[in-house]
Amino acid sequence: MTTTAPVPTANRIGTRLLLVLALLAAVAPFATDLYLSAFPRMAVDLRTDATSIQLTLTAFLLGIAAGQLIFGPLSDRFGRKGPLVVGAVLFVASSLLAALAPSIGVLIAARLVQGVSGAAGMVLGRAVISDLARGETAAKAFNLMMIVMGVAPVLAPLLGSLMVDAVGWRGVLGALVALAMVMLVAVLWAVPESLPRERRGAVGASGWRALGSRAYLGATAAFVLAFAVMMAYISASPFVFQELLGLTAVQYGLLFGLNALGLTIVSAVSSKLLPRFGPAALLRAGLLIVLGAAVVLLALVLVDAPLVLLPVPIFVAIAALGLVLGTATALALGAVAGAAGKASAVLGAAQFLLAAVVSPLVSLGGETSALPMAMVMTAAAALALAAYSVSGVGRR
Repeated sequence: MTTTAPVPTANRIGTRLLLVLALLAAVAPFATDLYLSAFPRMAVDLRTDATSIQLTLTAFLLGIAAGQLIFGPLSDRFGRKGPLVVGAVLFVASSLLAALAPSIGVLIAARLVQGVSGAAGMVLGRAVISDLARGETAAKAFNLMMIVMGVAPVLAPLLGSLMVDAVGWRGVLGALVALAMVMLVAVLWAVPESLPRERRGAVGASGWRALGSRAYLGATAAFVLAFAVMMAYISASPFVFQELLGLTAVQYGLLFGLNALGLTIVSAVSSKLLPRFGPAALLRAGLLIVLGAAVVLLALVLVDAPLVLLPVPIFVAIAALGLVLGTATALALGAVAGAAGKASAVLGAAQFLLAAVVSPLVSLGGETSALPMAMVMTAAAALALAAYSVSGVGRR
């Protein structure tokens, strides 16, 4: 079942708007990773333990998942810009509170609100793209967001580690205040109201029903499971690369950055290939490559192949996600165009909830094998391809 809301007659996403939407996509990874190197200092200054400091990150991630389910439906009812401005204002306020937090309890609460409000930029950025564009243009815009989200997790920890000695952990969190203010100004300046009043009445209960369509569910499942492949790698990579392969912290950072670069390059190439092949064909090709690389990785682990071979299939699998994440997002939201806010919210919440489940799974084998990571990556890739196969998006 699909909504009856009209489809945009033109693709109207300019460069300025794309850059602002990319900034919105970068907020979450920066807010997640920028302060990681400051954890020990925060524990000392706030007179608490490492577990409590870790809760500041957990609270932020839970906030992101919940915030998408709040702001997405609200935007279908009230339009995109109003909720986006509210989210940006709350993000500024909560970021300031976090930087000035006098205790760990206040910091955890501030980070929770940061996550909820920061989710507005992620979920509504996707909704704005879905409102204004379809097909190849939408997929290209989503690919840009994937590029930003691939680069940001690499840059954020590096920048944070460079800043913490000079400005302390409060200064690092203060940088998020500056980023939040830039985001607010950019939203007010460049983001239009992309959901006309006449279309808001078509996304009530029928909007929720539309999310039950096979095309939406299949493309969303493909996206979420493909993201789980990446989360399995991210969660296990410090152990696999440093403990098993014996790399130093610097060598690990370089290898992690190389894999992120591969994802970024393939995402850019995917945008160039879209006019010729279309998003459905690129999604299928990407999923096949990811699954093939994951199977090779699993086989290498099972036969006790030299550990030095493991980074090769890992690189291929992560880079191939550049063909998957943007195209799957475009196909999912394009399948329920009249309920883009709700659709984006469910996609984003499922993405982070499954990521939270995957992270502990890759550590079940202890510190003696890369087998859990390889198994999770292979299973998630296989399920993602199965979801795409039953979705019918390739035949639309």
